Amino acid sequence: MHVEALWRYPVKSLGGEPLLQAEFTSDGVAGDRLVHVQGPRGVLTGRTRYGLLTIPATTGPDGPLVDGHPWDSWKAHELVLPFGGRLTRHTGPERFDVLNVLVATDGQVAAAGLDVRRLRPNILVGGVEAGEEDTWPGHALVIGDVVIGMYSKRARCVVTTIDPDTGAQDLDVHRRIRHEFGGELCLDSWVIQPGTVSVGDTVEVVPTDELPDHVGGWIVGRPYAI
Repeated sequence: MHVEALWRYPVKSLGGEPLLQAEFTSDGVAGDRLVHVQGPRGVLTGRTRYGLLTIPATTGPDGPLVDGHPWDSWKAHELVLPFGGRLTRHTGPERFDVLNVLVATDGQVAAAGLDVRRLRPNILVGGVEAGEEDTWPGHALVIGDVVIGMYSKRARCVVTTIDPDTGAQDLDVHRRIRHEFGGELCLDSWVIQPGTVSVGDTVEVVPTDELPDHVGGWIVGRPYAI
């Protein structure tokens, strides 16, 4: 098995940026979800503001860029104002919905027949048979010196129904995930041992008795445990 692709999401619920190499820290991929869209009643996400998912976000020398503009510039704010919010920086661990890394496999993505971007993973592992990852919770990915624990399968939401390029919704996507995969795709994961991961790196799956320190976040309604 190998690392087939890597992504970072500098702004929560905005577009992701593909990477050839990523630094995995105790807080997930370096630079991931440092900014979010804050509405009058809390965080706004692609679950209710589908158009956010089509806005490009990348990482610049001084932080996230929104369609090429510094996240704290007026031009960047203008892009999210129509959705009822403003861009706000927050780097606490509760900015992640469940855990700070999401792992997908090429076999499961192919079996689902989806554009992998709809699933918004940080790592796509290649060379995996469909369904093989069902046994991975309680195991870890070893990629060179990096160790990534896998906690549980991810229950998927309406975000998967949104085309990341056009913002068009296809409800059949979520129906298929529910009917064929029990509503779960990808693996909620966390970093046990930090380091650098590159596309093409060899991946090994090994058992682990490690558990994450924190589970839960702002969005899914789970308590954030410290």
